[in-house]
Amino acid sequence: MNEILNLIWITFLPFLELRASIPYGILKTNMHWSLIFLICVITNIILGAVLYPLLDKIIRISTKIKIIENLYQRYVEKTQKKINKYVEKYGELAVAVFIGIPLPGSGVYSGALAAYLIGLKYRKFMIANIIGVLIAGIVVTIVSLTGVELFNVFIKLI
Repeated sequence: MNEILNLIWITFLPFLELRASIPYGILKTNMHWSLIFLICVITNIILGAVLYPLLDKIIRISTKIKIIENLYQRYVEKTQKKINKYVEKYGELAVAVFIGIPLPGSGVYSGALAAYLIGLKYRKFMIANIIGVLIAGIVVTIVSLTGVELFNVFIKLI
């Protein structure tokens, strides 16, 4: 049970998410990779489902401060102008790819914020969230499993 809780907590951490929890699970636990994948992907999807509606409340509270409101309005307008053509063309698929690319700075936290800033509806965000998390989970799992097997081959050769 502790191993499962560790996977969940690592998945909830900003900038880490399942990009860290899947490799951790594969390298540090005795759990099967498919169970690790399932736990981390479901946790990351739930994170997006909870985070997206909370963003509205957090932003409403913080923009009551005039300076933050001014900065926020400029940032939102700039962001919306910059990415509006991509959103209109690709919709939630663009957000899904952004969430799914397993690189620093991408993931559910930044994907939810980007989707909120461009005004993506909750339902469309959730579609993007699920697709993006599945993409990231599959890529990270394959890379982690391949890395472990390559490491084992090199250790046996030495």
